[in-house]
Amino acid sequence: MDRRTLLLLSLACAVGVGNVYFPQAIGPLVATGLGASPDSASLIVTATQIGYTAGIFLLVPLGDRLPYRPLLVTLFALTGAGLLAAGCAPALPPLVAASALVGVTTVAAQLIAPLAAGLVGEERRGAVMGTLLSGSLAGMLLARTFGGTLGERLGWRAPYLVAAAVVLLLAVVLARTLPATAPPLRRPYPALLAEPLRLLRTEPELRRSCLYQATVFAGFSAVWTCAALLLTGPAYDLDVRAVGLLALVNAVTVVCTPYAGRQVDRRGADAVNLVCLSAVLGSAALLAAGSGGGPAGLTALVAGTLLLDVAMQSGMIANQARVLALRPDARARLNTAYMTCAYLGGSAGSWLGVRAYGLAGWGGVCALLAALAGIGLTRHLTATRPGSRPRPDPSDARPGPPTTTAPAGGERR
Repeated sequence: MDRRTLLLLSLACAVGVGNVYFPQAIGPLVATGLGASPDSASLIVTATQIGYTAGIFLLVPLGDRLPYRPLLVTLFALTGAGLLAAGCAPALPPLVAASALVGVTTVAAQLIAPLAAGLVGEERRGAVMGTLLSGSLAGMLLARTFGGTLGERLGWRAPYLVAAAVVLLLAVVLARTLPATAPPLRRPYPALLAEPLRLLRTEPELRRSCLYQATVFAGFSAVWTCAALLLTGPAYDLDVRAVGLLALVNAVTVVCTPYAGRQVDRRGADAVNLVCLSAVLGSAALLAAGSGGGPAGLTALVAGTLLLDVAMQSGMIANQARVLALRPDARARLNTAYMTCAYLGGSAGSWLGVRAYGLAGWGGVCALLAALAGIGLTRHLTATRPGSRPRPDPSDARPGPPTTTAPAGGERR
């Protein structure tokens, strides 16, 4: 795989992930434009995340059964159609339905990772995965800036329509440039869907990693879904561009994640998870100080969201390293189970965050974040107590003899 292909795949990851996150910045504009309440308008964020979770579970396993090029092109084309429908929606219910469609189909980043892993040798795989992750993080962070700035200037429909044009153009480029690949498996589709559930049942370390990431990502989603409500409310009285600028400050996360990956290699996933879960708990205290408004409150918001973003993404790397070390012969299906649980947590967090904000304001959202981090931290301390785990953390394992596997997608012998 040459540099141009790698950059194109990184861009595709950024665009795919960005489609999930830019609606977080335009919720107040949607509410005003369609005459809905802010709570109702926040359903577009929840619908997109629920759709994304469903897409990971239903569509990502197809990467083991269908050629990647036609699969990715089809998904990008469907995403473009969903974005066009959202941008032209006459009322909130059609917009929510179109947002769900966008979420289901914009799962490119979860398919591109296994595609890229098969296009490079083992000696380059880590560097390629790091580049793709940087693209995904850039899409996550810049999407809010894109949505807030464009929405404030041209209205809430503009981000959807511009994103549709970008996605459809990218589908054309991918159709012309992606190399042809052969599907590694010939299993029936129902069997592919059942495999992540079976892995969740049989792999305790997978369940533990899923719990950590689901709780942290739920708190992360609650904070960012409600940040627009706080910044545009009476405490700050800013426009939605402020949400995009707040997210732009957190672009430093892209620099921090490679360091976190090296720490996982050096110290193991459990050590990194302990730091990350503790940092999420600390970010809740910083974010709570942002409820008062003014320069001091804004400073606390910037520091709190930055700490939360770095901790969430670093924890993602640690947990994914542990998960992918469990079964080399089932990495795609393990990743499906892990990411599905993570985004189920994110979807629940968005819904719970809006309810907490309605009941107790920004302080309620921070209390929710602290409670979720506490659940993950308590489970972590219990699991890592001496004598509590039946086997070592797989991410701590030193290289050993290769595992014997069945050919072309067969089960481990």
